[in-house]
Amino acid sequence: MTLELKQTYKEQVVPALKEELGIQNPMLIPNLEKIVISVGAGEGSRDSKLLQNIQDTISLIAGQHAVVTKAKKSEAGFKIREGMPVGVMVTLRGDRMWNFLQKLIYIALPRVKDFRGLPRNGFDGRGNYNFGLDEQLMFPEVDYDNIIKTHGMNITMVTTTENDKEAFKMLELLGFPFAKGGK
Repeated sequence: MTLELKQTYKEQVVPALKEELGIQNPMLIPNLEKIVISVGAGEGSRDSKLLQNIQDTISLIAGQHAVVTKAKKSEAGFKIREGMPVGVMVTLRGDRMWNFLQKLIYIALPRVKDFRGLPRNGFDGRGNYNFGLDEQLMFPEVDYDNIIKTHGMNITMVTTTENDKEAFKMLELLGFPFAKGGK
């Protein structure tokens, strides 16, 4: 699969950002550094079969092996002990990151029922963008028959800029379907 989105970034987005933001130094132009996909397992921490199913699903979606995250400290209110599995995550960089982003924008998000756009308030003040998806069934790789339980996921876009406005402009030029209005 050709990485059309990466090509679009290099040929169209970079010159547009350079002109619009008035950046002379090409090293200061905002770029995507990595994408992190994470899932909190919830009751999956006590059910190893469910946790394995979540890990397999996220690995299939990302195209890279997902790792199980473990609790760093005990929390009695949640019945969690140090070292217990609490979630699954995968970090994508390079071509896998661009491949996932292309699939997310052009295939998965249009398949979301009643999709009105991604929220504009998902920026963290340091140029990174976070948003959540309610279920994993929008991705074409996921087979409904192999799913034990539907789960959501958090997706974090880590950029090289420290400015939310620059990061927003870059993602908008890449084709992110942001919701109309708002911030």
